[in-house]
Amino acid sequence: MDQTTIIRIVSGLLFLCVIAVGIAYIAFLYSVLNKCAPRSRTMQPGMVWLLLIPLFNVVWNFLVVNALADSLGKEFRLRGVPVDDPKPGKSLGLAMAICSACGIIPIVNLLAIIPQFILWVMYWVKIAGYSRMLDQVPTAIGAPANLL
Repeated sequence: MDQTTIIRIVSGLLFLCVIAVGIAYIAFLYSVLNKCAPRSRTMQPGMVWLLLIPLFNVVWNFLVVNALADSLGKEFRLRGVPVDDPKPGKSLGLAMAICSACGIIPIVNLLAIIPQFILWVMYWVKIAGYSRMLDQVPTAIGAPANLL
């Protein structure tokens, strides 16, 4: 095998790994939204899969972050779970989305890629914590609607 073939194989495997991790992340966001009661959701869980659309996902990422923060905030209020943030994960998610959006700007993308990756991991961990909180507290059936 020549060097070009090896580079293509490694690049292809790296690309497939990135796609697999991206799909795992989107499936995770889907599951978190699915844990929220339908009346708490500001976005249907299936809508997060639109993050797979190249370029469109740059804008959609902001909408997913906002919808997830609003949905989690409403769900925690509905279940009577005290949280430190009325819109859980929003500020960290917006920082991640901003760095991600900077990724389409030449030169700036080189500066934004490392912070974007770090913020993405931090956001995933933060939302995972909120997801575990939802797992620990039962759904409030018949809770008053004025909590939302």
